[in-house]
Amino acid sequence: MQAPDARPERFELRRDHLMRRLPAGVRVLDVGCGNGWFSAALNEAGFSVTGVDVAAEALRRARLRVSGVEFVLTREGEGLPFEAASFGAAWLGEVLEHVQDGIALLEEVARVLEPGGALIASTPDHPFALRARLALSRVAFERHFDPRSDHVRFFTAASLRALLEVCGFEDVAIVRDSAMLVASCAAAR
Repeated sequence: MQAPDARPERFELRRDHLMRRLPAGVRVLDVGCGNGWFSAALNEAGFSVTGVDVAAEALRRARLRVSGVEFVLTREGEGLPFEAASFGAAWLGEVLEHVQDGIALLEEVARVLEPGGALIASTPDHPFALRARLALSRVAFERHFDPRSDHVRFFTAASLRALLEVCGFEDVAIVRDSAMLVASCAAAR
């Protein structure tokens, strides 16, 4: 088990993808901010950032280690506590695979983004080769899809694209990098 304040997996890789895709000077919502690693990186890069999470303890730690960032507690299944069109961009780093209702979350993110606002998200990739390997091994399948895991969704590039498009995002671009999908798109205008 990872220590509570440990650096997130593939932090530098994910941070670099995020920073390359963010429009300059936008106000950023860090959805599922956890202990605030990405919020801190965004803040250090000069962005105005607000972190939101469902875990009170993670937010407590984020507030202790990151200054100059607002951290807000929310509840899964409730709307985001922000006015419509409040942010120019949103980051969902390794969040969507943990959420029961991804459509509701993405519709809320779209609501709080300005028209044309950027959404950048990362999630573990489940490409064909992995799915085929898992299909051929009961042990590997059971281990990967362990019901005690905190992952409740598993994405391919096609399924992630479909989810984003059904939620009204446009210009969806998805890249694969190191067993990860990185999506960038825009809220409907």
